[in-house]
Amino acid sequence: MAWSTASPSRPCISIWIFKGAQGTSKKPRLDKPGLFSFAAPGMSVFVGYTPYRICADHLTFGGMSTKRKIRIGFLIFDGLQALDLFGPQEVFAEANACAGRTSCEYDTVLISPTGKSVTTESGIVIGAHASFDTCPALHTLIIPGGSGTRATKITQDVIDWINEQSGRTERIGSVCTGLFILARTGLLDGRTVTTHWKFVEEAQQQFPGLNIEPDALFIRDGQIITAAGITAGIDMSLALVEEDLGAATASEIARNLVVFLRRPGGQNQFSSLLRRQSVATDKFSELLVWISDNLTEDLSVEALANRACLSERHFRRSFKAIYNESPAQAVERIRVDIAKNWLMASSAPIAEVALLVGFQSADAFRRVFERLTSINPSEYRRRFSHKPHAR
Repeated sequence: MAWSTASPSRPCISIWIFKGAQGTSKKPRLDKPGLFSFAAPGMSVFVGYTPYRICADHLTFGGMSTKRKIRIGFLIFDGLQALDLFGPQEVFAEANACAGRTSCEYDTVLISPTGKSVTTESGIVIGAHASFDTCPALHTLIIPGGSGTRATKITQDVIDWINEQSGRTERIGSVCTGLFILARTGLLDGRTVTTHWKFVEEAQQQFPGLNIEPDALFIRDGQIITAAGITAGIDMSLALVEEDLGAATASEIARNLVVFLRRPGGQNQFSSLLRRQSVATDKFSELLVWISDNLTEDLSVEALANRACLSERHFRRSFKAIYNESPAQAVERIRVDIAKNWLMASSAPIAEVALLVGFQSADAFRRVFERLTSINPSEYRRRFSHKPHAR
């Protein structure tokens, strides 16, 4: 008997029946969709028939149920970011806690090149389950990020092994700077991918053949799925569970882990504001957070200067010196950044999104959005809404 997958929602099982095998000669019976059982009591082998290929949730042999196993392999190495590994692992472990109500369960395997333990960026020692030579067959391979992704220890043997796995696995994913390892294989050339916003420019310089979307939390492009920084690995893993087990199970896992099933927005909600805060005084950091939380309030220069306890003239000069843009330009940019999140994560009409982020009209919103992004809001939503990218 061999397992294979025809589609994520309906696992397929190939049953190979050989002449001369001991057992009954009765033909298998399909009781109902999703349940295949043998006519004879107990475990039996049927003879004289050609192979049967039956789509089912699980098989029952004489009352014993056989679940589909999905083996998830994680490549581990010195200098990996622990959360890139532990976050996704916890999602799959939580999925197994729902095993009584699902058609399959996950088997996670940690793989290091030699099978030896590795040490994370934070000093945690992690033992490997297997080496490249002893690695079992995988359904999905995930490569975490961390400073070790750009180290010389990532040898050609690692790249060759990933390429070998690409022909055997259903899915290959990366979290954060795991993209740097995966990109060296050539598997990402011409694909749309993402990584941590902080490393987008470096990745684009090293791998000009990639189409990097800096704002996405995760992107599916054919066999490849790439996730942004650290906790985005959880978002990616929830999407994989939803693909395997359905939205209800993924939603339950998200509730148990106290995270969003589909987090509103993309990396821009973090990167844009954080970049401004990283160069700000304490007073302006608080002001930027207040602006992003109060987009429908009066955000005129006069109102912001009063809130910063500065004269209007002093506020303009100080703000421009720190951010290299005027307060009015910063407000527009923050509004557009947060509007992007609404466009990607919701189906709210454009006019409603405009009001939510503080524009007086949909036309004013469109003009500013196009000026800052070179694309209109509707087209932005079409391109970057949270849906897997088909290749």
